[in-house]
Amino acid sequence: MYVIVVGGGKVGYYLTKELLAAGHEIVLLEKDPRRARQIADEVGSIVLARDGCEGKHLAEAGANRAAIVAAVTGDDEDNLVVCQMAKHHFDVPRTIARVNNPKNEELFRHLGVDDIISPTRMILAAIEQEIPVHELLHLARLEGGELEVLEAQIGEGSPAIGRQPADITLPDGCTLFVLIRDELAQPILPETVFKIGDKVIAITRTECAVDLHRELIGATPVLRVSG
Repeated sequence: MYVIVVGGGKVGYYLTKELLAAGHEIVLLEKDPRRARQIADEVGSIVLARDGCEGKHLAEAGANRAAIVAAVTGDDEDNLVVCQMAKHHFDVPRTIARVNNPKNEELFRHLGVDDIISPTRMILAAIEQEIPVHELLHLARLEGGELEVLEAQIGEGSPAIGRQPADITLPDGCTLFVLIRDELAQPILPETVFKIGDKVIAITRTECAVDLHRELIGATPVLRVSG
């Protein structure tokens, strides 16, 4: 598979090495000539000292036959430009972008970037595993960006204790999906009665998170999501 990697920082460097080791055909574009030479000294002539934001340099790298263009620079604007150029000028089937600021994720999705990698969101997700039970835990954003998977733990004082799903008032676009009780996942049935210690996995629009918090947790809403 032919892959163009744009950005020769640590992410681009190690990505290139791993792809080469896996037997893929790679070209790495790095606009800093000094950095490009450093990488080329190790991996060879597959490194071009070029700015991947410019169409002529993507063309030189063979973007018209690339299966994937991965933009992994430390600059979100550059990564977006690269992916837009690859997708719309060279018809690259798949674009991948590193997104450093989670607030930019929605824009990247809206503009058609196929895959978004957010190191900040990944680290936050790991940190969120340790948050208090009175907060909502962000688990994932579904493809398209409009829906999220959230976890709510029912603790003491939760208004959901002793109630059934029909008693939980939630807006359209929010669905209680899975119940985790005693470390076992089970479907949420009409006869389910919520208990202290239950974890409820919900799929919801981001704007409905406050309603979910009110119904299942009851404390002051604190939604730990990146951005």
